[in-house]
Amino acid sequence: MEPLDIRDRVTLSPIAPPPVVEKPKTDPQAPSFDQLLKDSLQAVDRLKKEADQAIQQLTVDGSGSIHNTMIAVEKADLSFRLMMQIRNKIIEAYQEVMRTQV
Repeated sequence: MEPLDIRDRVTLSPIAPPPVVEKPKTDPQAPSFDQLLKDSLQAVDRLKKEADQAIQQLTVDGSGSIHNTMIAVEKADLSFRLMMQIRNKIIEAYQEVMRTQV
C-alpha cells in the first residue's frame, strides 16, 4: 500500500491580490458642505421674506392675490420644514459619531 500524498490530489491556485478601491473623484469646482448649508439657509430666508412681502401686499396694500400669498406661505413653510429635518439628521449623525468608541 502506497502512502497517500495530498499534493497529487489538490491543486492550489495563486492568491489574487485584494481589489483596488478607488477614492471617489471629487469635482474641484463643487461647493463645500458649509457653503451648501449657507446657500440653503439663505434660500429658506429668502422664501420667508417673499412670503412676508406677499402677506404685506395682500393685507395692507390690497394689491396681492390670496392664491399667490398662500403659495408663497406654503413654499416658505415647506422649505423651513425641510431645513429642520436636515438639521435633525445632521445632529443625529453627529451624535452617532460621538458615541463611537475609539
